[in-house]
Amino acid sequence: MAKIMIAPSKYIQGNGELANIAQYVSILGEKALCLISESGLKRVKDTIDKSFEEKSIAVEYDSFNGECSITEVNRIIKICDENQVTVLIGIGGGKIIDTIKAVGYYKNLPVVIVPTIAATDAPCSALSVLYTDDGVFDKYLFLKQNPNVVLVDTGIIAKAPVRLLVSGMGDALATYFEARACEKSNAGTCAFGTTTITAQALARLCYDTLITEGYKAKLAVEEGVCTKSVEKIVEANTLLSGLGFESGGIAAAHAIHNGLTVLPQCHHMYHGEKVAFGTLAQLVLENAPMEEIEEVLDFCNSVGLPVTLKQLGIDEIKPEEIMEVAKAATAKDDTAHNMPFEVTPEDVYAAILTANKLGQEYV
Repeated sequence: MAKIMIAPSKYIQGNGELANIAQYVSILGEKALCLISESGLKRVKDTIDKSFEEKSIAVEYDSFNGECSITEVNRIIKICDENQVTVLIGIGGGKIIDTIKAVGYYKNLPVVIVPTIAATDAPCSALSVLYTDDGVFDKYLFLKQNPNVVLVDTGIIAKAPVRLLVSGMGDALATYFEARACEKSNAGTCAFGTTTITAQALARLCYDTLITEGYKAKLAVEEGVCTKSVEKIVEANTLLSGLGFESGGIAAAHAIHNGLTVLPQCHHMYHGEKVAFGTLAQLVLENAPMEEIEEVLDFCNSVGLPVTLKQLGIDEIKPEEIMEVAKAATAKDDTAHNMPFEVTPEDVYAAILTANKLGQEYV
């Protein structure tokens, strides 16, 4: 299998950069559909409208229904057909981003991604994670290409709730450890090849940036300001993690996240918060050195990521429920099998409970 690296065509990051959106959209199409939440539209509509007026680009806005499901994707496809849309824009969080990318896949339309939070590594990838209408993990949809443009306005992200930035750190936390596991197993990646040394280096840089800048960035965003640390963490959460997971590979941490989605108690938790606990469980699964586990525990504790099942909303640990999580995490096509050894439901069950115990003792 060939070594393959993929990436978005253009990545732009800067404070106030949303004001220049039309400059990047205009080379892709003349009639845009913008998928956005109602609250998001209130915050950015004036900025976007002013930019598009200067370039004479028509834009239609549509409100996201809240879930990245095939039902929502089909609804937006119908809107595209009715309005002869030539370019798609997704403005918001991970589920809006994944939804508009999926629409672009089915309609063969260019896609511009504008994350308003740095909560996941979804913006840069050629992947959409689909859920059922009830919010349970459905499947991965591998796309034909990465987004044409990713536009990140760090001024907007710095004003979002700090929990969202921290969740993005949780998602990014898994990047290095999963890429490392995939390199050892020579597993295939989301780029449909094996990992490159470039992807491995980016994944390691992602982790190192989290450790050195994460706590400082959290403090800045608590004050609603954008500092150099915030800029670095936004890039780590968005670009480094996006390139690292996609071309480096994903493994047990994200599979355990997928398993946790079967528990209603966890539905209120963000993606990255569940991935952070999954990362801890993966380190237990592979019997990582205690110094490494302690560094991860220390980082999670400092920025506010969950390290126990209770922090995920599971107040009462029921063995049968944890086993259901473990079984879902080791489903035939899930990424737990990218680990460099066989992984069974019993292995994941043990890793989850041990990770929880480590977290309890550390907290």
